[in-house]
Amino acid sequence: MDLVLGMIAAIGVLVAFILRGAFVGYPLVLCLLIFAFIAWERGFRLRDVVRMAFTGARKAFVVLKIFILIGAITGAWMASGTVPGIVYYGMKYMNPHYFILYAFVVSSAVSFLLGTSLGTVSTVGVALMLMAKNGNINANIAAGAIIAGAYFGDRCSPMSSSANLVANLTETNLYTNIRNMFKSAAPAFVLSLVLYYIISLRCPLSFVVGRLDAELLNIFRINGLVLVPALLVLLLALLRLDIKLAMLLSVLVAAGIGVLFQQQHLSEVVRDIVLGFRLDKASPLRSIVQGGGIISMLKPSFVVFVSCAMAGIFEGTRMFGSIEAILLRAKGRFALFSYTALVSLVTAALGSNQSISLVLTDQLMKKSYASSEKGNYDLAVDLENTGEVLAALIPWNLAALVPTVTMKVSSVGFLPYALYLYLLPLTLMMYFAVRSVREARAAHTEKVG
Repeated sequence: MDLVLGMIAAIGVLVAFILRGAFVGYPLVLCLLIFAFIAWERGFRLRDVVRMAFTGARKAFVVLKIFILIGAITGAWMASGTVPGIVYYGMKYMNPHYFILYAFVVSSAVSFLLGTSLGTVSTVGVALMLMAKNGNINANIAAGAIIAGAYFGDRCSPMSSSANLVANLTETNLYTNIRNMFKSAAPAFVLSLVLYYIISLRCPLSFVVGRLDAELLNIFRINGLVLVPALLVLLLALLRLDIKLAMLLSVLVAAGIGVLFQQQHLSEVVRDIVLGFRLDKASPLRSIVQGGGIISMLKPSFVVFVSCAMAGIFEGTRMFGSIEAILLRAKGRFALFSYTALVSLVTAALGSNQSISLVLTDQLMKKSYASSEKGNYDLAVDLENTGEVLAALIPWNLAALVPTVTMKVSSVGFLPYALYLYLLPLTLMMYFAVRSVREARAAHTEKVG
């Protein structure tokens, strides 16, 4: 009972702070204290609870490396003219009537190549958002399409850390999982394409205000050279180089282009990488062409640190162990998938981290899938079709927080437009429900006959 009350209180605190627009790190600290108190009340010594939290928090430092690179690559690509170059050529060759559809498709393709949603958002996502904001398109609609596409590849790319994590957790073959993921995602992906096409026709890109292309040419020297940092990341991803190393090399190349081609001082480029890119106050694009920098990742880093500390308490106390008995009641694909989706939502909300959600959900659901037809392979694809995408629909989860912070958009406004993220679990739930009914009817007919 204490755990249920604690979960209700924690989620209530998080929702209350989010609705007020407050930084999510503060309520997460309160949540950490709530679960630390529950652990202490259950008989764990305070010293042991602190040790568990510290052990969990240390795992955050692995994630912080990618955060540093995300901030650095965004600032460097701004300074080198890479983001402005993508915007310029995008305006020149992209059909403005299909912009939202393009945003989803491009983000999906790049995320599949890179294997990371955060890397996708911090590179092409920033450029696409820049086009949307200056093209009189609702930023929330554009952000929804970009984030939805970013998690397409994050879910099923062979280079995705989450796809590899799920394969390791479930002891399954990565490429078999990827084939299963493509099959299960096809209806939701096609439906997303259709809906984004319709939205695109209703919300075409318009550059009647400001002459962005001309202003970009006044500020930056733009030709094919400025696209090299972006092409380098894609090439190295195709060669299956570690994405962190690919991003680091791209930062260095972008810094060199900023100094040698854009004629910036090295100190200015370093400042852009650390503090974020800013134009002069007199520039009409000052409020649009900006962002990035390692410093911009401080708040997300604090969130992941506290989240990992909380996960350390969950793991050390096996606080959710009592729930396993309830989950074992799930029989059949519909029940298993539904339970997995529900558990994924709860763990994503409490853990505030996609990886934590996948690990906790795997621990809680593993025994339930012993009766499943394909066992661990069913568990693997269900984890990817629930925990992987649903985490990005929770505003305080890092899966949503980092992309919205990076693109400077509302943490909740994009939710109605991230169509693929909730169409995927919904279409599968409907499919399993229909299949369950058919199997029940077939069994009844056989019994009667």
